Amino acid sequence: MAFYQFQRKQLLNASLDDVWDFIATPANLSRITPPAMGFDILTPNLPEQMYPGMIIHYRVKPMPFYITEWVTEITHIKPGAYFVDEQRVGPYALWHHEHHVKQVNGGVEMVDIVSYVPPFKWIGGLANWLFINKQLNNIFKYRTKALDDFFLK
Repeated sequence: MAFYQFQRKQLLNASLDDVWDFIATPANLSRITPPAMGFDILTPNLPEQMYPGMIIHYRVKPMPFYITEWVTEITHIKPGAYFVDEQRVGPYALWHHEHHVKQVNGGVEMVDIVSYVPPFKWIGGLANWLFINKQLNNIFKYRTKALDDFFLK
């Protein structure tokens, strides 16, 4: 089994309340996901704010010519501090994504920690080396810019 952890920090020029309201709104996920990912939320009647136990169903295109469905559960929330989403159905053997926010001098520090295990054991390790890690970096580069642009308004 190949286990990986990816971490990204970002400083946002905004208040903690504004950042939390944005990231705790499930519909905003599509605003910070690269268009090439073909991200589409399939959950009907999506609530305005997430809550513990919430299940979200998506369709994504993680690679060209490969479209899959992904189901995550919001497993933990401490409003204004963090939430965790975990894959229940999807392309990874394990996906655990922590989203942390805290007020710091100059704005809000947001830290994402993604712990994951690609599918197919050693083939997944090879896939991580070939493209999964690069793809995660590109997704979070896009997300960083999208959040910076949003909070500079």
